[in-house]
Amino acid sequence: MPLVQIRGQWVELQPEQVEAAIRFWESQREQGEMPLREALRLSLGPEGTKEGLPVTGVKTTGWIKDMLHQLTEAAGAEQGLPLLSAPKGFVGQLRPYQVRGFSWLAFLRRWGLGACLADDMGLGKTIQAIALILHDRERGYNRPALIVCPTSVVGNWQREIARFAPELRVLVHHGSDRLSGEDFIDAVQQHDVVISSYSLVRRDEELLSAVKWGGVILDEAQNIKNPSAKQSQAARRLSADYRLALTGTPVENRLSELWSIMEFLNPGYLGSREKFRQRFALPIERYRDEETTKRLKSLVGPFVLRRVKTDPRVIKDLPEKMEMKVYCNLTPEQATLYEAVVRDSLRQIEESEGIQRRGVVLSTLLKLKQVCNHPAQFLGDGSALPGRSGKLARLTEMLEEALSVGDRALVFTQFAEMGKMLKAYLQATFGGEVLFLHGGTPAKQRDRMIARFQEDPHGPAIFVLSLKAGGLGLNLTRANHVFHFDRWWNPAVENQATDRAFRIGQKRDVLVHKFICVGTMEERIDELIESKKALAETVIGTGEAWLTELSTEQLRDLFALRREAVGE
Repeated sequence: MPLVQIRGQWVELQPEQVEAAIRFWESQREQGEMPLREALRLSLGPEGTKEGLPVTGVKTTGWIKDMLHQLTEAAGAEQGLPLLSAPKGFVGQLRPYQVRGFSWLAFLRRWGLGACLADDMGLGKTIQAIALILHDRERGYNRPALIVCPTSVVGNWQREIARFAPELRVLVHHGSDRLSGEDFIDAVQQHDVVISSYSLVRRDEELLSAVKWGGVILDEAQNIKNPSAKQSQAARRLSADYRLALTGTPVENRLSELWSIMEFLNPGYLGSREKFRQRFALPIERYRDEETTKRLKSLVGPFVLRRVKTDPRVIKDLPEKMEMKVYCNLTPEQATLYEAVVRDSLRQIEESEGIQRRGVVLSTLLKLKQVCNHPAQFLGDGSALPGRSGKLARLTEMLEEALSVGDRALVFTQFAEMGKMLKAYLQATFGGEVLFLHGGTPAKQRDRMIARFQEDPHGPAIFVLSLKAGGLGLNLTRANHVFHFDRWWNPAVENQATDRAFRIGQKRDVLVHKFICVGTMEERIDELIESKKALAETVIGTGEAWLTELSTEQLRDLFALRREAVGE
């Protein structure tokens, strides 16, 4: 009978749960313990399960009780932790929020738990990581740390370590002349830090896996956001005593990206990828389930520390950042091309389905962005630029005003070909050199450009950058204007680019100008993203993939050219 009387009350007992409970206690009698990560998962994530049984509460004593209290107190605010002094070998001064961040990293490292430092760009994630490495060395811990970063910021890590921790011995494992075999293994033992890149983690996995690292630090950790990518899998297989992820965007488009970073930091903590998808990703992404969102935040919160520059408790001496949308009209030529693309694309969308349909939608977005930028970019015919684009005309007017008072500007575009056209046009228009940085720019040339823009008072005042190449790892605080010529439709990526100028070292207010062609899909998508922002800022990021799921009727409305689009 499922109903039995216990202490005067009728209680329902399910036979399968009774059997599960018996199995659980028998297994505990044999094992007597569970891994720390499993105990944390049960304690931090309400409604957890253990071997099929619901966990309704966890009671702890002794050191684990103290540790859990500090961990949950520290979650998100790192307030409940004892603060450490800056390591003796650290040259310079850590800001108060950096001391708290470094102390938080050291706390998790002490328990062998992985940490994700997700501070805003420009708040000094690199510095806090360097302080952690120094802290380890001063405690007599001699295993080297491996830093993995995008190729473009290898030199930046070298310079930062030389500046803030000159006593650390650094080996750069990069380039065609890099060490291999026993030579590499021997050299590693003579250094405190090894710097390498994501591409080499995959290519040289066997060599890097032969070393037992003190710590593995992933900079711009969104590079492992695709759990299936070979470099993500290779990074997860590296052996280390602690793991640290540095990223301003732990989630850009999908919750699977968060799972991938957490699986690197604390393997198995969020369960298998499929279980995570069923338990968290689907309820949150598809149904906007608030309870599930809250449960996921309680699980990952203690391991993710995010501070934003606009919080006065974090930093009091950073100037203001003022964002404004700049609405531009299309020229008649742009409007004609725009309507032709929409007409042709809607016919293809109606005739296709599945992956092919998604491909047509993304292709349409790309073409319409190009038309909104400039007819010459869409046509690819090398034709003249003046007088044919509302955006270009507005950019010229605004740059003329900025340059007249001695200001400097960054101009971001996601298209390398548009960047090349902007460089040539702006040089001819303003009669001075314009810098252009893109994915194909060699590292030495890139460093020279940055140095000239930052340090030469008579150097170029305009710096055009492709969003992918110039969106991270650069310090360009001499600029106080940031122009987003075309939109990435991902606030996190755009903010990263803006933060090249809006970061520590900036002395002036930063003006951010986001260009939008009025009456086009650019304006409609911007409105949609604004309506999604509240959700995006909880756990989820935003990209363009969601647009492919819209119905044909919704896409027709999205792409439709409105009367106000064309200028006089």
